[in-house]
Amino acid sequence: MQRARVNGVELVYEIHGTGEPLVLIHGAQSDRSIFSGMLTDFTDQFEVLTFDQRGSGQSEKPDVEYTMGMIADDTAALMDHVGFSSAHIYGVSMGGMIAQELAIRHATHVRSLVLGCTTPGGPKAVSLEGEAIQSSHSTEELSAEERGKVLAETAFTKGYIQHHPELIPALIEARRKQPLDPVGFAHRMQAVYAHDTYERLAQIACPTLVITGKDDALIAWQNSKLLAEYIPAAELVLLEPAGHVFWVEQPAQSKAAILGFLSKHRS
Repeated sequence: MQRARVNGVELVYEIHGTGEPLVLIHGAQSDRSIFSGMLTDFTDQFEVLTFDQRGSGQSEKPDVEYTMGMIADDTAALMDHVGFSSAHIYGVSMGGMIAQELAIRHATHVRSLVLGCTTPGGPKAVSLEGEAIQSSHSTEELSAEERGKVLAETAFTKGYIQHHPELIPALIEARRKQPLDPVGFAHRMQAVYAHDTYERLAQIACPTLVITGKDDALIAWQNSKLLAEYIPAAELVLLEPAGHVFWVEQPAQSKAAILGFLSKHRS
């Protein structure tokens, strides 16, 4: 674990593996640890940068307004700090929103782009409704039990939960060990609500893979279809059955699709 002050905020990061640079960008409620189970998929071919964004994990959580553009700027500045003049970028959920902004604002930093379970945002995006979604997005203080249970119910399919009864207790314990910071999380969710790249997607010029679970109950799969339609020459992969955390429910298919795409676009 290392620390760097970039763009006015101290970020915690790690680098693993050897090869071409690859940056993994996590979602709204998570931190760099969400990628720990998949690191070995990449580290024999790529030098992988993972980090906690502002407002998450062990990085600083300044009490200021956050935007996707700001966090994309953080990402570019951290890449410069570690010597990644350009890299392959893989972002999931909110991380996919940040990755879109990074590809638009810092195009020379992005060799190729993988957008997982994400959305262009804005009025043209497909919204999902329901009490579970409202609870999962809630910035109010919830207990570890409440937060872990609602996360499981919205991020995974019912079938996966039934076959993995250990999932909910594990998510509750993880949230108990590292509660969400209410200030940082509130600012991060405000950035999510304000996200809108729909009219700018055509500016993304790098090779792009869009991938998601067909049963995603947090971000409707149709948003991935929109991304693939409006980003020039983007590829679309839909996995089923799979929810928001598609790489856990369909690990072999996810790995094959993502590594196959990245391999095509290595220098």
